[in-house]
Amino acid sequence: MEIKKIAVIGAGTMGNGIAHVMGMNGYQVILIDIKQEYLDKALKTITGNLDRMVKKEVISEEQKKTTLANIAFSVNLEDAAGTDFVVEAATENKHIKLELFKKIDHICREGVVLASNTSSISITEIGAVTKRSDKVIGMHFMNPVPMMKLVEIIKGVATSEETYQITKTFTEKLGKTPVLSNDYPGFIANRILLPMINEAIYALMEGVGSAEAIDTVMKLGMAHPMGPLTLADFIGLDVCLSILEVMHDGLGDPKYRPCPLLKNMVAAGYLGRKTGRGFYDYTAK
Repeated sequence: MEIKKIAVIGAGTMGNGIAHVMGMNGYQVILIDIKQEYLDKALKTITGNLDRMVKKEVISEEQKKTTLANIAFSVNLEDAAGTDFVVEAATENKHIKLELFKKIDHICREGVVLASNTSSISITEIGAVTKRSDKVIGMHFMNPVPMMKLVEIIKGVATSEETYQITKTFTEKLGKTPVLSNDYPGFIANRILLPMINEAIYALMEGVGSAEAIDTVMKLGMAHPMGPLTLADFIGLDVCLSILEVMHDGLGDPKYRPCPLLKNMVAAGYLGRKTGRGFYDYTAK
């Protein structure tokens, strides 16, 4: 099946970035969310990111206009009907994702691949709520999507080789590098990344060093582009907590237990950049 039109479900940070990349690569995209205000914010973000690319002469003004023309917006999930490929990028919440996949399985025609941008939730479990588990796959983009080359592709137990090959080829056509992961909690990227972030939070909680000191050690000592606490703020502390809980529950290993400080910050609503406060204060920036 030739992929021409794609539905991206969820217009948040990941969803609008995915729509941006797909639109820029000539695909017709319909970006779907439950509220118009979320779509308006996504359009503003995509336009701003494209403007920066024009300013840096990465793309032309004409390419920017073409990209925006390739992206449509909708608050109606039924508009996913008639698309050739679906990428779900909703909140990292298992209940929400399972309900969405039940619905889009009913809406989309037979044979259409249903991909999830989940960063930790079982693809096997998601596929099991559909009548096309062989067509369900993980397609985990990295943030910020327009800049990051990696896409982690996750095969569930029932995912077919054909579905994997379709998704791999599609990923390459987007200018991304696909890496295959099997379906275990956290997959590859977060299985390695989140324990490091969690340990950095423990180090902060226990007074081993300040947030600035911890981040500086990892940047200058380990050549990381940003420190783990800055990265946690960028990802969203609620997302970090959710991923750690999935790994802790799924693997039963105490090394994945979320730090109490992380839990407290999420409970307080200090979620990082998106709320203006996390391990750092962004309100004055």
